[in-house]
Amino acid sequence: MFSRRNRRSKSPELSKAWECLESGDIPAAIRLLRTAAEELPPGEVAPVVGRAAKAVGFDDLEQAAVALAARPDHAQALFDFGYACVERGLSFLAIPALREVLRTNPGRLTVVRELVSAYEREGRHREAAGELARHEAEFTDWPDRYLLVFNAVMSGDLALARRQHALLPDPEDAMWQPARDRQNRMLERAVAAQRCGPLDLSDLRGWQYVIGGTVLGTLSPFGFDAGMAGRYAFLQDTPGQCLRGLQRLRTLLTAAGVRPRSVSLLPDRGSRILGLAAAEVLDLPAEPFVAGREDTVVVAYDLNELAREDDGPEVIGQLFERADGQVLHEHASCWTDAPAVTADSVTLLHQSVLAPWGEQMRLGADGDVERGPADDRPEAEIADEITRADPAADESDGSGPADHDEAFAAFATAVRGTWLRGDRARLPSAGPVASSRFA
Repeated sequence: MFSRRNRRSKSPELSKAWECLESGDIPAAIRLLRTAAEELPPGEVAPVVGRAAKAVGFDDLEQAAVALAARPDHAQALFDFGYACVERGLSFLAIPALREVLRTNPGRLTVVRELVSAYEREGRHREAAGELARHEAEFTDWPDRYLLVFNAVMSGDLALARRQHALLPDPEDAMWQPARDRQNRMLERAVAAQRCGPLDLSDLRGWQYVIGGTVLGTLSPFGFDAGMAGRYAFLQDTPGQCLRGLQRLRTLLTAAGVRPRSVSLLPDRGSRILGLAAAEVLDLPAEPFVAGREDTVVVAYDLNELAREDDGPEVIGQLFERADGQVLHEHASCWTDAPAVTADSVTLLHQSVLAPWGEQMRLGADGDVERGPADDRPEAEIADEITRADPAADESDGSGPADHDEAFAAFATAVRGTWLRGDRARLPSAGPVASSRFA
């Protein structure tokens, strides 16, 4: 279907992508396309995408790629290709194709909305807001003005978000009401977060609260101005870090006037260990998790790990709607692969983490790094070790803001009136504060 003639390209990335496809390494081919897609005509990219789509059985994407390769300047072929890329999780490939459609067919709102969707999935909210603003004269309040407010918030432009929000009427269609309510809460949380922080593009704790209602317990002390902005890339976690997170949780509960009556233990091993430690730190009884229990702290070590358990997806679903007085605390939350539900309290944000009781990285006898065995001691014994650990933070490299207990307590007090409201919808992106990602 795609002949060798299709493979001739002046782009070294495309040539290498073809080589990867020939060897069966489809992920490597897609990574190469990510680096080159913005610089190449979509018609040149389409044959590579079509070959990859065929290999993995994405018939819709293969057909769209075939059509675009045959007619690289055809608006409908470009749109269909962009749409299929978005549907198959390749939004970065959709963006150039959809922009080309708008270049030759300006003002088509169907295309604008699909392009905005692609931008959102790539976390490029500033570009999404800009595209919507350019079409304000033609768009409708629902969904277009709503999407403009949303993307303005997610890009950190509160002034634009507030101006547009003031123009946005309540939706006539009831299907939009939950989205309206979430957006109202986001802007209310922004007011609260600005009481004790700058809410600029480096205020990670402030923006985590605005976009998801999460109070972030700790900031990474490393590489703040070298791309991490308070998040961790790879972290080998420690009992002391776990204890520090639980102490911050205790401070948050006290500042917010929340008085739980129990700690709920989720079914995965990591969460049970941390939950037993939390019960000791908070001086509360520990009980197995039951859906709908009120006035309890549900403790998770890593919600993505919980989701991989046999009954994990069902439990995750039971956490979406918050019971009265229920607080969901997650210790280690992945910011590059957000959990299906967003916790009310999170100790730290990571890309990859090794739990203190998991397989640890160590130097082997030959000097190479290797994984040591996991800690198979009883859960209660490991939990006791956490409660007796040193909670002092690692010494900062001096590149970021000080993360003192007093500053955290002040933030918790400032947001207490807007915390624990609404559902726990999954975070749509990492938000306005950018951090470096690693493969």
